[in-house]
Amino acid sequence: MDQNAATRPHQSPLRTALAGLIGNVLEWFDFAVYGYFASDIGQQFFPNSSHAAQQLLAYGFFAFGFAARPIGSLVLGRVGDRIGRRALLTLSIALMGGATLLIGLLPPYSAIGVAAPVLLLVLRIAQGFSLGGEFTGSMVYTTEQASPGMRGLISSSTAAGTTIGFILGSGSAWLVNAMLPSADVSAWGWRIPFIASITLCIVGWFLRRGITESAEGEKAAAMRPRLFASVYADRLPIVRTFGIVAMTNAAYYLTFTYVVELRKSLGGEAGAAFLLVNTLVLFVFVLASKPLGGWLSDHVGRRRLMMALTVVVMAVVYPALHLMLSGSTMAFAAGQIMLAIPIGMALGLQGAMVVEIFPLRTRVTSMSMAYSITLALSGGIAPLVSSWLIETLGHPTAPAYYIMLYGAIGLALMWPMPETNSLRLDE
Repeated sequence: MDQNAATRPHQSPLRTALAGLIGNVLEWFDFAVYGYFASDIGQQFFPNSSHAAQQLLAYGFFAFGFAARPIGSLVLGRVGDRIGRRALLTLSIALMGGATLLIGLLPPYSAIGVAAPVLLLVLRIAQGFSLGGEFTGSMVYTTEQASPGMRGLISSSTAAGTTIGFILGSGSAWLVNAMLPSADVSAWGWRIPFIASITLCIVGWFLRRGITESAEGEKAAAMRPRLFASVYADRLPIVRTFGIVAMTNAAYYLTFTYVVELRKSLGGEAGAAFLLVNTLVLFVFVLASKPLGGWLSDHVGRRRLMMALTVVVMAVVYPALHLMLSGSTMAFAAGQIMLAIPIGMALGLQGAMVVEIFPLRTRVTSMSMAYSITLALSGGIAPLVSSWLIETLGHPTAPAYYIMLYGAIGLALMWPMPETNSLRLDE
């Protein structure tokens, strides 16, 4: 029994959920804003290139942020395991907030020359580095702090934060473009959301600065095992993480990014209508599906529910894609909702489920590395693989087979697993 439990200050489930949510809102707000203003950033930092080259360079720097995630997962994961979860969450939000503010204040190429894109690259790497520890670190913290019967619901706040950040980024980009002439947006307007995000950083930093360390975090900090030997010993849960996470993340990027752009490129109704539908469905995704998945997994079992949701996604992905790519705006919305509900529920429960399968000794480090690798091999390559399948098979619904394959792998890896709800987190 934890001898410090009696003296540890009580922390409400709401405070724990908000601590997990706020950092991910900031992290994904910043990533979304950069993506929406990539063309404007390209004009400011790569002025001597063609318009196409400016976009490629800006998106290339965007990719560097994701590439830095595995490094951040190892370094910041080590902080979470050796010093504490609270230290990790405070550090990660400060790193992301500081890097984002500096991007908003960074002088353009016309002022400081080649130093401008070099510094932009450094700041993008810093953002990705912090994200490598933030998402999984907050999942570990919220799950450890929750009572056993509420782990799924409380940890779903972490997953909800990513979508809220994406929605806020989209709304900020729309507001700036609606209120300013395009020339002003390119010249300086794009900086507004980057600078304004410091408010999220300050609120999040003070919120996290006052949270209590989890009992498991204190115990892990006292263990101090050898890093690589411990990570190697976690190879089975690392592989199982792929089975739990890969299909839903690939399906998420396919449903809410790639398909929207593909539908716009196919012509027909105005692209703005599909963007509006996409945004509205994302609200359903974050306000209903994710909390429902976390709550329901607390009652019926995470492994059982995750396998059922995997089967549902595999069954509906083909007809849903057909509706999204060939139907009217209403059909597009119906197709998105068909996938958004099971995908959202799966993402809502996955945080607790993945935390529960990792032993305590290097939980943050091993889990962060497993998650970063899985995202790179699933969601990160989803647009590329989808484009290749469409080109090879000659049909726009071909990406459905990619999702089905990941679903089959997930079922095979989850089938022999024990149920995770009852697993102790302090061992």
